[in-house]
Amino acid sequence: MTTNPTPLIVSFGEMLIDFVPDVAGVSLAESGGFIKAPGGAPANVACAITKLGGKSAFIGKVGDDEFGHMLVDILKKNGVNSEGVCYDPHARTALAFVTLKKNGEREFMFYRNPSADMLLQESELNMGLLKQAKVFHYGSISLISEPCRSAHLTAMKAAREAGILLSYDPNVRLPLWPSSDAARDGIKSIWNEADFIKVSDDEVAFLTQGDPQKEDVVLSLWHDRLKLLVVTDGEKGCRYFTKALLLSAYFAPHNFLNDYNSSLYSKSFKGRVPGFSVKVVDTTGAGDAFVGSLLLSVAMDTSIFDNEEKLREALSFSNACGAICTTQKGAIPALPSGSDALALMKSKAN
Repeated sequence: MTTNPTPLIVSFGEMLIDFVPDVAGVSLAESGGFIKAPGGAPANVACAITKLGGKSAFIGKVGDDEFGHMLVDILKKNGVNSEGVCYDPHARTALAFVTLKKNGEREFMFYRNPSADMLLQESELNMGLLKQAKVFHYGSISLISEPCRSAHLTAMKAAREAGILLSYDPNVRLPLWPSSDAARDGIKSIWNEADFIKVSDDEVAFLTQGDPQKEDVVLSLWHDRLKLLVVTDGEKGCRYFTKALLLSAYFAPHNFLNDYNSSLYSKSFKGRVPGFSVKVVDTTGAGDAFVGSLLLSVAMDTSIFDNEEKLREALSFSNACGAICTTQKGAIPALPSGSDALALMKSKAN
């Protein structure tokens, strides 16, 4: 009897050091000390996947410095393939000081002028590793400046041509962009390439400049190539929208329905999956824990895009992963195991 190999998920982008105040609810200036934590959304996602028993790799660049080598060691300790990581001898590993407000929400101050992750070149991409992936995941920070932007676009094109699913979590960080308009335009510049997009309600508001709770506002972010759009609403959970839903919504008002179009209704779905209430310490990495969990579910079974029951189960599990991640400081150290998530789900079900 043969078993299918565990599918590989490749994350692309930045990995950096987060410095988190050791006391919540104070400004950076008021903080007396900081806790050093590995971070960077794409790297967090890669670690979230392996923590749940999946297979992941990270492609990016760090400085040839103590922090850069520390970060690669952390990837390895978390079981992430680091063959796609380059070292830059001339630029430092990026740093971010992250303020934790009293409600656990964050404010950022970045040190990258430029940092090594911004200097990844097309020629440094590990294409052999990339082309082994079932899913290629990325954010938007790697789009801000050259040469990393061109490397990002080249990697996406290679993944698309290899038939790899493209996953996009824009992960808006306004302080890193020249302006809000530049951020909006940059994030949307690759929007129509993704098969799967996860956005937060705040990001929907930023990108659309509309009310993120209104369905028509969310659906203005839809595009024809998309298989699934997920909006996370913090502890309230998440909403999901599928391609079939959008097609049926288009055809119905136009009275073009025939047997073919009617069949779209059989697999059309949208909905909301409730979240889990926990004591929030730090929201850093919660979205990445959610995404890593969902990408693992997708990679293991792509029928999830067409099966609402499977999708809802996966989203509930992802909500649990995201919730658990908020109960500790830092991102990677707080990522949950599968048993952690199942235990939370079971405790809330009783």
